[in-house]
Amino acid sequence: MYIMIGSPLSTFIPVRPGAQALGLEGGAAAAYPGAMPTQEHFMAAQIRPFILGIGGTTRPGSSSERALAVALEAAAVAGAETSLIGGAELQLPMYDPAVPGLPHAAERLIAEARRCHGLVIASPGYHGTISGMIKNAIDYIEELRADPAPYLDGRAVGCIACAYGWQATGTTLVALRSIVHSLRGWPTPLGVGINSALSVFGPDGGCMDEGVRFQLQTVGRQVVEFARMQIAARAAPLPAAAS
Repeated sequence: MYIMIGSPLSTFIPVRPGAQALGLEGGAAAAYPGAMPTQEHFMAAQIRPFILGIGGTTRPGSSSERALAVALEAAAVAGAETSLIGGAELQLPMYDPAVPGLPHAAERLIAEARRCHGLVIASPGYHGTISGMIKNAIDYIEELRADPAPYLDGRAVGCIACAYGWQATGTTLVALRSIVHSLRGWPTPLGVGINSALSVFGPDGGCMDEGVRFQLQTVGRQVVEFARMQIAARAAPLPAAAS
């Protein structure tokens, strides 16, 4: 049996016989396109992943923070719990691993990074790469090095870059995805580059460009989908060893 996934890029996906009895032709099947849903998939589809958004600049209402909000809104529509830590909360002391303890300002960042199932990170492009403020916030993830899932291990990370011009937009996005790789995270298949020289966001903060909005929403959904797949994979029993 096949079911239709409704989207501008609709595809048919197989559903394991008996899946209807588990209700998998809905949420779980849609969450695992191309997979054969199991009971673990069904259970994972009922779990509400927690997706953390990090991004912005020292200026309230920046393009990167607005873009981040659009992606997180799509993640929420997909069933996730979301939290946004914007520029005002990312003006942290320079990270120093030799200093014991965390500054109070970084406590929320680390607590939410520790419990999240996935992230979306949005950075402005400064001189061809991510801003110092965003890089410093990411450096605080070093505090997760001794966790059972160290750094960003097992987490999908949506990457968004906003810069004034396409050259800096591209290099900033590549740099951000490379940093996520180095922290053992999984950059989503789609990363979003936004040219701030164009009129993308309106006075109310909404995204006026339909194409950009679709890309941001896709990133938000992809993070949620990957989080659910990871939850299902970890819930599934290990296969029996061959005798």
